[in-house]
Amino acid sequence: MLRVLAAIAFATAAVGCGPRQVQVETGTPTTNEVALRVTNNLSQAVNVYISGGGTTDVFVKQIGANSSEWVPVQGFSVGSVVTLRARTVDGARTYSKDNVVLENMYEWRVP
Repeated sequence: MLRVLAAIAFATAAVGCGPRQVQVETGTPTTNEVALRVTNNLSQAVNVYISGGGTTDVFVKQIGANSSEWVPVQGFSVGSVVTLRARTVDGARTYSKDNVVLENMYEWRVP
């Protein structure tokens, strides 16, 4: 009797471990998601800010020296007119780009 129970348990476990069909879908993309690709060509990191529509500067992210990153932007939608600023971490220099019309993916090079 014990052997029969062990055989049933083994058969059940083997069936449970078999291949399963999985369906993977991406979420519905929203047209209002905005991301910046910031390329920092300076030899030191910069803090990136965005402002527009009556908002003060909103910190986006720090981008390392001589590097590029995609950065999601919260609170702004496609078509927003904004100002982008990059300030060196030592505060000595600030770079700005005014009247930027945001797209889903906007590229900005500093300097």
